[in-house]
Amino acid sequence: MKKSHILAIIVIAIAIGIIVSTAGDASSYVSFNQAAELAQGGEADAVHVVGKLTKDTQGQITNMVYQPQVDPNHFEFTLVDNENRTQKVVYNAPKPQDFDRSEQVVVIGTMQGDHFKADKILLKCPSKYQENKLETKEYEAKTAKL
Repeated sequence: MKKSHILAIIVIAIAIGIIVSTAGDASSYVSFNQAAELAQGGEADAVHVVGKLTKDTQGQITNMVYQPQVDPNHFEFTLVDNENRTQKVVYNAPKPQDFDRSEQVVVIGTMQGDHFKADKILLKCPSKYQENKLETKEYEAKTAKL
């Protein structure tokens, strides 16, 4: 065999090894029930849980604990997943900016006892483009009356 063929086979083998190793690190989207089952089964890999924040009638987030004067790296809140399970989430970092305006939250982490320990929090905030669409419709309605 030529040296170039051997080199090509080695490069392909390394590429396959890299793809297989990164595919094993990918976490999956689960509910809090599934996250609890994985934790009880000894699974230590991080998972994604999608949910909505618990809010009162005025739209204020309920069951949120963040006291930066006491501990700026401790943030707790309650999240309701897609199966309507309510779960306490603990995040050992400062509260993310615009957390209060979020429509939907994705927490990445593991279940630990009575709470979900989040390593990362991803926020889905209201889109500014949706607001512009509303303004455009209002503007069109006003100009139609003129």
